[in-house]
Amino acid sequence: MKTVSRNWVASVQVALSLLGFPYSTGTSGICRKNAINSIPSLCSSTSVYMSPVAHIKARCPVYPGSDTSRFHVPDDKVDWKTDWPRYSPVNYTASTVLKKPVWADPEIGAFSPLFNSLDGSVDRRSHEGQYCIQNGKPLNPHGRTGLEGRGLLGRWGPNHAADPIVTRWKRDSKGQLVHHTTSQLPMLQFVSIKRLDCGEWAIPGGMVDPGECISQTLQREFSEEAMNTLQASASERENIQKRITKLFSSEGLQVYKGYVDDPRNTDNAWMETVAINFHDESGNSVSELPLQAGDDAGQVSWIDVDSSLALYANHLHFLETVAKERNTHW
Repeated sequence: MKTVSRNWVASVQVALSLLGFPYSTGTSGICRKNAINSIPSLCSSTSVYMSPVAHIKARCPVYPGSDTSRFHVPDDKVDWKTDWPRYSPVNYTASTVLKKPVWADPEIGAFSPLFNSLDGSVDRRSHEGQYCIQNGKPLNPHGRTGLEGRGLLGRWGPNHAADPIVTRWKRDSKGQLVHHTTSQLPMLQFVSIKRLDCGEWAIPGGMVDPGECISQTLQREFSEEAMNTLQASASERENIQKRITKLFSSEGLQVYKGYVDDPRNTDNAWMETVAINFHDESGNSVSELPLQAGDDAGQVSWIDVDSSLALYANHLHFLETVAKERNTHW
């Protein structure tokens, strides 16, 4: 699988070193030495305390699916290393999570999770490196959100997801590639769903089940959300799965692996994902199948890839990477 190279850590390290700041780097992030020594916690020198851009959607004023307002966190107070004695996050965990469904952890104190580790079949490791533990609870590696607890998320710490970005070339009625009138570059289309929970358009995807590998999640979520295989007949399901399996068996382009700026994130629970692009080059694979919304999707459609799109979380960033890697219109 081809992976998009990301070397911003090394670049930041060089810049900070030239400026004389005491930063040390690990393989997956940046940690300022003694950055949060005022917080009693367990953390290593490879922990991630800062991000190149402060999360924004994770600080949305009202937590999704509730009337709970977050404690306001200005941009200059997001980073945990910034001393802020007045910080008083609101505690909120949705009732659906507290009812102890199979996909959710118990409350801290009722069990002893192995953070930063593979905890049985539950992967509590972060794609971004080691994260800190404070008072028995994990700290969001990208900083304060104004809300503690788990909100709508089931796991303490990282909640792992997978996002399949299925693309094809936009073609005219004669089958010729369509080029954008301004950029003169060929145009891509991608499969997008309209989420039932918030009404925003998004890349179809979902949570990685305990013990499940990423490739299984990618195929399962696309089948359920964009093809509605859960409601398909046995013969229809067989045909759909045959084509999807063929496409997803091809070499995919990993465009992102890490933290997601998601409105469901809290100080103690956050979304992470692996986003992989599967491109139907000839248009005779998944492109020929009728899309049908299922599972968590209200609508599903092929949508032109363009920088003007408004998408859920940081999905637009994923598409930008796809467009630039494939040298298409953006």
